[in-house]
Amino acid sequence: MKRLKKLFKKLTLQRTTVLIIVFLILSGILVQRIFSLQIIHGQEYADNFTIQTTRTRTLKSTRGNIRDRNGNILASNQLSYSVTLEDNGDYDSTRKKNLSLNGEIYKIIQIIENHGDSINHDFHVVLDEGNNYIYDAEGFTLSRFKADVYGKSSIDDMTSKEANASAETLIHDLMLRFGLELEKDEKPYSEKELREAGLPTELTKEETLKIITVRYALFTVSFRKYVPVTIATDVCEETVADILENQKNLQGVDIAEDSIRVYTESEYFAPLLGYTGKISSEELAELRTENPDGEYSTTSIVGKSGLEKIMESTLQGKDGSEKVYVDSMGKVLEIDEKHTKEPTQGNDVYLTIDRDLQIACYKILEQKIAGIVAANIQNIKSFEVDDNTDASTIPIPIYDVYFALVNNSVLDINHFGAEDASATEQKVQQVFERKQQEVFQQISEELTGKDPAAYKDLNKEMQGYMSYIVNELLMEKTGILSKTAIDKNDDVYKQWTTEESISLQEYLTYAASQNWIDISQISDKNTYLDASEVYQDLADFIATYLTTDTQFSKMLYEYMLLDDEISGKDLCIILYDQGVLSKEDGMYESFLEGDITTVDFMKQKIQNLEITPAQLALDPCSGSIVIVDPNSGETLACVSYPGYDNNRLANNMDTAYYQKLNSDLSSPFYNKATQERTAPGSTFKPITAVAGLMEGVIDDHTSFNCNGHFTRLPGGELDCWELSGHGSLTIRDGIKNSCNVFFSETTYRLGENSDGSFNSDTALQKLVNYAKMFNMDKKSGLEIPEAAPQVTDEFPIPSSIGQGTNNYTTSQLARYVATIANSGTSYNISLLDKTTDSEGNLLEDFTPEVLSTLDIPQWIWDDVHAGMEGVIKTPGNQMVFGDLQVSLAGKTGTAQQTKSRANHGLFVGYAPADSPQIALAVRIANGYSSTNAEWVVKDVLNYYFDLKDESEIITGQANQVGVTNQENN
Repeated sequence: MKRLKKLFKKLTLQRTTVLIIVFLILSGILVQRIFSLQIIHGQEYADNFTIQTTRTRTLKSTRGNIRDRNGNILASNQLSYSVTLEDNGDYDSTRKKNLSLNGEIYKIIQIIENHGDSINHDFHVVLDEGNNYIYDAEGFTLSRFKADVYGKSSIDDMTSKEANASAETLIHDLMLRFGLELEKDEKPYSEKELREAGLPTELTKEETLKIITVRYALFTVSFRKYVPVTIATDVCEETVADILENQKNLQGVDIAEDSIRVYTESEYFAPLLGYTGKISSEELAELRTENPDGEYSTTSIVGKSGLEKIMESTLQGKDGSEKVYVDSMGKVLEIDEKHTKEPTQGNDVYLTIDRDLQIACYKILEQKIAGIVAANIQNIKSFEVDDNTDASTIPIPIYDVYFALVNNSVLDINHFGAEDASATEQKVQQVFERKQQEVFQQISEELTGKDPAAYKDLNKEMQGYMSYIVNELLMEKTGILSKTAIDKNDDVYKQWTTEESISLQEYLTYAASQNWIDISQISDKNTYLDASEVYQDLADFIATYLTTDTQFSKMLYEYMLLDDEISGKDLCIILYDQGVLSKEDGMYESFLEGDITTVDFMKQKIQNLEITPAQLALDPCSGSIVIVDPNSGETLACVSYPGYDNNRLANNMDTAYYQKLNSDLSSPFYNKATQERTAPGSTFKPITAVAGLMEGVIDDHTSFNCNGHFTRLPGGELDCWELSGHGSLTIRDGIKNSCNVFFSETTYRLGENSDGSFNSDTALQKLVNYAKMFNMDKKSGLEIPEAAPQVTDEFPIPSSIGQGTNNYTTSQLARYVATIANSGTSYNISLLDKTTDSEGNLLEDFTPEVLSTLDIPQWIWDDVHAGMEGVIKTPGNQMVFGDLQVSLAGKTGTAQQTKSRANHGLFVGYAPADSPQIALAVRIANGYSSTNAEWVVKDVLNYYFDLKDESEIITGQANQVGVTNQENN
């Protein structure tokens, strides 16, 4: 028994020894392998090691093309490269994340801008000319933007502070969120931290805004993993190469193949086509509701305005996808082609518009408007308008032209003080600084002095400054002086606004005492402030604000010009210095030497269209033409002058250009063909004729004697435009001669009672009924945004000749005259012809809808047609149309909006008169006379019917032929 126990112990000892030996051997092998991995081959393995992650990547589709009726491309896509960024790094703390990410973005921006490219600015805060943060949106768009920034799903969820946050406040809040500024209790960044992150010790406001723009773009997709955002679009090859070269040091950055939207002949079509851009949160919600099968995401590019927006669901393609393998830096290692789904291009949209006709009409219109401007310039400083002023005699003072160069930002006044400013710019800047100091001293005395003057006792210049401070600075721009809080029945308010018997200091001090001042926008003090303290803070705010207020600075320039402290010649020289004009124009040297006067110089530049009416934004500076096929309702041209370059707004929006357009006094974003409404003037008279004939108060043989005055107007007298009278007229002659007396008498009879008295309401209602018969109470049918028409609601007799409260767009007048041309078929006129897929297969054919057919006897149409043909044959109109080689029927119209500005010139008509192919409406806002619109019509018809060589019609020069200020109703 004992032997067995000894043997067992011996065996156990041997087994343990064996196990120990085996363990030692294995340990030695493991140590050797570890030594080999880490010491001998460690660097080699580290260099070749990658972590592969599988991701699904979106393959972006391209939008469909937009073409004219003949297939000419108006909007298409072009292959490009974009810089993308994905927030896919791992960080130990929020502090380190912010430093790292902000530093990387700063480096990426530098790379992009070093090669002349720029980052995308899909952000509603910009820097104005005074380097102040401002919003570039308003209304719902701005509220939705603020809600997105503050992470609220609904606008209503915002606090009052968030909803009313100024651009400066919002930027400050985002600086805190993204670590560009730290909370007071946080340790400031050290120079070492900033240096290691690649950040400067201090960022400019522009640099801060750019970093925030990128950080915000990343923030909008932070709820989704592996979603890159595009931070720069259509970058050059040098940027591509530089980014790829530095990619290993830039976490999440990549170059993506992309496409950009390209518009051909953009200036002429921008008001119709609109432009594309990155989708907003409200657009995303709306499009997902409208297109539940669509594939819209926060990175989608969509139509933002015009037909791009209207036809979004048709033009938008369907994205594809692919499975890829990426390393830890986000670099693609391999594409799994088995799991690739190709994208599908959007469908093409064909318009009814004729490209060449559209362009020709635009150029013809610009030439004539420039001719009107050039013809009306006078070598005077100013012109005072009073109650006795005849609108047709209002000139354009040359000093208004000089000031327009500053006022509409043709010249960049901020560059006058730049380091590389020219000698003339520096000279003007010195005068400006001296003037600014003088004016600020005077304003300071009015705001804080012991003896401020009542408003009415100030000179005109100081009154202008005081009005600007109250109305523009405090109310419109900042809202510090609350419109809703002001009691307009208050005696002190009336003393300021009506009696003008108190000073600005008295008014604002009182406003502070009445809590009309929103102190939160001018003071960050948490303690209670009494009225005097509020006023002092307000005075300090005004003084500081005005130093960077560009609009106020422009007021100073106006008075500097009028006081001859600077000259028009100085500003014209700066046109060359800033590159607005070319020094190779053949006039530069002679102008400098004084061989040509400044007045003649400016007229010549306007004549050559080197300075355009749109740039000057004086009256007139805008116009519109709408041409319709009266037999189908298709729109052949829809021109709004001035246009703009929508290429600079699509893709990577040029925010400086957008801001310039948005503040441009010629309002290029305002479609003059579909949104501008004016009184129709005498173009309305055919409706009055139809009303009189249909109601039986006149017939073919009825004649009225015009002695130049209609004396049965209740409460007054209405003059005919021909004061000497037209004599005896029938309906056809009444239309032909556009006789105010004839149509006033007709309208009187529409409201005449059996006892001979006049019932205004009855006459008005009958006029309104026939206006509605012509669908003048409805929009024209064009698919782009259009202002609602206004049928008159008072003053029947003035309304019968196109005044009263009648207001219509050019598009609505075009539909109206097309209805006359085809004798009663009223269409919903259209811009859309058809849609096809990318292979050209027809998807949908659009046919304009017949809105109504007017039940009017043919003999009445015959009267109207004969009268409108007669219009063209009057002596005055024969001076315009006498040599026109196509028959025309039409109606002129001169509409007065105010006595302080020139009248609007209108014309509606159709040709050929006996078998109409086109119907058209032309309006030159503040164009003095309808005759000027007639000359536009003549050029359009010569072009359309190929009656003259194009070079004779479109000369590239202002067209002063036949320009007149005299009315020709």
